[in-house]
Amino acid sequence: MPEQMTPLKDDAASGTTPAPPCTLVIFGAGGDLTKRLLMPSLYNLAGAGLLPEGFSIIGVDHSDGTDQSLRDTLTKTMEEFSKDPTSEFHAAHIDPKSWGFIRDRLHYLKGDFEKPETFQAVKDRVKGSAVFYCAVAARFFGTIVEGLGQAGLLKQEEGSFRRVVIEKPFGSDLASAKALNARILKQGDESQFYRIDHFLGKETVQSIMAFRFANGMLEPVWRREYIDSVQITAAETVGVEERGGFYEPTGALRDMVPNHMFQLLCMVAMEPPNSFGAEAVRSEKAKLAEAVRPIPPEDAVRGQYGAGTLEGHSVPGYRDEPHVAGDSVTETYIALKLAIENWRWAGVPFYVRTGKRMTGRRTEIAVLFKPAPFKMFEDTPTDDLGPTVMRITIDPDHGISTEYNVKVPGPEMKVGRVRTAFKYSDFFADTPNVGYETLLYDCMVGDATLFQRADNIEAGWAAVDPLLKGWPQADIPLYPAGSAGPKEADALLARDGRHWLGIDGTTD
Repeated sequence: MPEQMTPLKDDAASGTTPAPPCTLVIFGAGGDLTKRLLMPSLYNLAGAGLLPEGFSIIGVDHSDGTDQSLRDTLTKTMEEFSKDPTSEFHAAHIDPKSWGFIRDRLHYLKGDFEKPETFQAVKDRVKGSAVFYCAVAARFFGTIVEGLGQAGLLKQEEGSFRRVVIEKPFGSDLASAKALNARILKQGDESQFYRIDHFLGKETVQSIMAFRFANGMLEPVWRREYIDSVQITAAETVGVEERGGFYEPTGALRDMVPNHMFQLLCMVAMEPPNSFGAEAVRSEKAKLAEAVRPIPPEDAVRGQYGAGTLEGHSVPGYRDEPHVAGDSVTETYIALKLAIENWRWAGVPFYVRTGKRMTGRRTEIAVLFKPAPFKMFEDTPTDDLGPTVMRITIDPDHGISTEYNVKVPGPEMKVGRVRTAFKYSDFFADTPNVGYETLLYDCMVGDATLFQRADNIEAGWAAVDPLLKGWPQADIPLYPAGSAGPKEADALLARDGRHWLGIDGTTD
């Protein structure tokens, strides 16, 4: 470690104290996740004063390298990302003080994840508290945890901690998720494992709990007596790009639903915890996930994007993407009707959809309220009133809007639609964030609120297990790139007398 390091301010600008001294060991230091998300997040944490002086990073990978080569490579990628407006991390420039703090603490270790000597070398370098980050392919999760455990790296001495961050996908079905949980829990306690979902690092996702539970006018109506249905959407305009090799055996269902989409579902539908302590919140999320009825195939629609036009440009179909089979039946779109079997939500359908190459980019939760019980306007010029709709938008803009009915000015009783809305950026300072900052900080301070527990993971897989086992694989509906998805998804809601809200933010 260099003798002279770049000092940062002692206290965080936000008023939050820095994390305790620790070593962050990143398995997969040369990978895309480390470059695109972890380094920008650490850079942002350094700029906010949330990393301690006694902080260091060890990058582990199989390629030849040195401390200096790792520093040079990551410095170059940080500079490239700062100039790319399409990247998750985009800044006007790289602050030399903040990046210097991270760069000076970067160290490299060449090692094979499957060999004991790699973990012995890590043990020789790591003293005191440590966070081990599995930024690797899912097939290495169990192997790395076993290597850490067998080397004694997960033993927690008095006054220090040892924690492991595990990325998604956590398993590929219920059986494999259970097996992986059993495998890692042989090496350490549940409290040491942080199953990460970067959706939960987004500010608006975290604010759902505050929005629900800190406003007295909402909680009384957040239930089956007043809510007609809920729609959860995660629409992307991007295709699989160069990730065909990963996506082919995975698909939209495994990639998005038991983790991202179910976490949004839990946030919006769970019961109020008795406190905001980590275990209280995680217990309520687990209860909600366990209450989701296993999804029968008739309540699900798959789709795959074909060639089309998006934002004025022609784009290829999924089967023409690199590393994708010409006769692939992997889904790039999934729509589901979920039923929650508990007192609050009995009879309220939750519709979930996610897909690639759709007409717009939007992640949101839309709550549709039931109409007023007495139709006093049925003899007026406006007797067909639209529903009151509250939309919690997560991406690309963070905010909340409500659409409802009001009287149109004039001598006759005519009702029109209006929308009230706010964006977080209109009220709060826009701080740099790629979604991992809060999660990394929380792991270092030992706050597991935003991480998934084993029971939550397994409950998500249990809900989709009937689809994985019983879905016909011979054929799959196609939808043109740049559209809102396959027509079969519209039929899923039409049979209930409902329709999807527009991905562009409209109710049509």
